[in-house]
Amino acid sequence: MLDVVNLALPFFGLIFIGFACGKLKKLPDEGLAWMNFFILYVALPALFFRILSKTPLEQLAQVGFVKATVLATASAFAISFFIGLVLRRGKVGDATLAAVAGGFGNVGYMGPGLALATLGQDAAVPVALIFTFDALLVFTVVPLLMAFSGSGRTSISRALVDVVGSIVFNPLLIAAALGVAAAAYRIEPPEAVDRLLQFLYTSAAPCALFAIGVTVALRPLERMPRELPWLIGVKLVLHPTLVLLLLPLFGTFSETWVSTAVLLAALPPALTAFVFARQYGTWIEEASSVVLIGTLTSVATLTVVMWLVKAHALPLLW
Repeated sequence: MLDVVNLALPFFGLIFIGFACGKLKKLPDEGLAWMNFFILYVALPALFFRILSKTPLEQLAQVGFVKATVLATASAFAISFFIGLVLRRGKVGDATLAAVAGGFGNVGYMGPGLALATLGQDAAVPVALIFTFDALLVFTVVPLLMAFSGSGRTSISRALVDVVGSIVFNPLLIAAALGVAAAAYRIEPPEAVDRLLQFLYTSAAPCALFAIGVTVALRPLERMPRELPWLIGVKLVLHPTLVLLLLPLFGTFSETWVSTAVLLAALPPALTAFVFARQYGTWIEEASSVVLIGTLTSVATLTVVMWLVKAHALPLLW
């Protein structure tokens, strides 16, 4: 257990350092813009490209794994949507954002660093696959549902254009596609470029974790939304359980791949929920609350999952 604590403490420690800095130093929210830009457009794309470009193409063709993990995320998304629909009395826009909070974990900022530190380099490929296809799901469904609800103030046709744009110009998805292409054609960047990529991707996790803490600190928590405990339960408990149950139905996978999928499913709600809430001008305070409380709660739940993974104690169903 001490090994797990030593592993988890730096990750959550960076989040709490960021949180403390955000509370103690009253800098404007706009101060995070360049750090977020660096993480999203430079550091994380370098990480995903380097991981995928160095992976044999046959390891990327894990269709059953992708189906199982995407189905688990879609199920958590749908259950959270239903919870939001009931508690928000049929407001599709609010329910959609609740679905993001309950179904989409922090697989971009927290996922790569945590999985690689816990499981080693063998976790790199499943991390990249899960992020890529979960992001495709969320960034496709959310604009369409918001357009349908009227909260997006755009037509369905305009929403479809936005969906295509969000996918085509997403830096992480672009990096993933280039990485797969490099793996397929066995293209290796020059040594200097490869070292630059390594330098960049090692900065991704520390910067991302610090940014999470600061961002959460700057989100005031005035009242608890009534859907909060339900969404946190879906995200931190039900989602990893669904992954564990669904994977055996789609094939036989190594323990590392199963552990990676469960670990990523157990991550707290992504900041994406808050970003979407601000974009569409609804459910903003609720999104902030779910991200904050979900991140704090995950200190306990995620540590338990990490212990199960490190102790090889996950109940593998084959």
